[in-house]
This record gives sequence, structure tokens and C-alpha cells, in this order.
Amino acid sequence: MVCLGNICRSPLAEGILYNKIKMRGLEAEVDSAGTAAYHLGEKPDRRSIEIAEKHGIDITHQSARQFEMADFKRFDKIYAMDMHNYDDLVSMARSPLERQKVEMILNLVHPKQNKSVPDPYYGGKDGFINVYNMLDEATEVIANMITEQTKKE
Repeated sequence: MVCLGNICRSPLAEGILYNKIKMRGLEAEVDSAGTAAYHLGEKPDRRSIEIAEKHGIDITHQSARQFEMADFKRFDKIYAMDMHNYDDLVSMARSPLERQKVEMILNLVHPKQNKSVPDPYYGGKDGFINVYNMLDEATEVIANMITEQTKKE
């Protein structure tokens, strides 16, 4: 899960997906990062923490980190929150295989529309609620894909 600073959108996406996987008794590595190094080592934004807590999800253990080249090898899928992050990630990719791993997260719900999860950082509480709802819907699709993949194994 990748956004710009790794304190609002991507920590929420990580927490929501991790919770869905855990609730289903599945195992998968879920992490988040930012394309910029603005908030390295910081906890998620308090508003992200609050909206996650309202849904029974604890993201207080997370700390912001910057996306690393090794993440291309470490993860099967890399979900970008917006086109700017998507373009940054694709430009970092060293091969067609790495580029194929990068996907806009909302394309899971709205195929090929390249809709962005809006950055709620400069807005109010409603922006975080909206982002949570978008990510909840998209991560449900991911959790279902992991569930189906696990059944095949």
C-alpha cells in the first residue's frame, strides 16, 4: 500500500487489509510505504488512527517508511493510492515484471478508471471517513482474492 507520506491513506489500507486477512484466518504479508520521505518513523496521522479505531482496527504500531527498491521483490502486488504515486512507482521499476506489480487500488472496485483515493491530510474528519470507506471496499476485493488463492493451494 503506497501513498505520498505514509501517514494517512496507506497506513489505513494496510490496517484494514491486515484485519480482514486476520479475521479470515489467513496469512499474508501486508505493509505500507510512502513515495516521499516526509514523515519517516512517524506514527499514522491521529485522524487515521481514530477512524481505524472506530472500526476495531489498531494501526498505532505502524511507522512511516519510504518505498524501497527491495519492495518490488518482497511483494506480489503494490497498490498505489493515486496516479502520482502510481507514476512514481512505475518509474522506479526496473523490469516489466516489477511494473506489472503496481496497480491503482481503486481499479479493484472501478476497473480501468484509475480513480484516486483522495489525500485527506489537509481536510477535516469527513475526508478520513470517505477514505476509510473507499479502502474498506477495495481491500475487501484483495481479501477475497487472497481467500480464493489460498483455496487453490
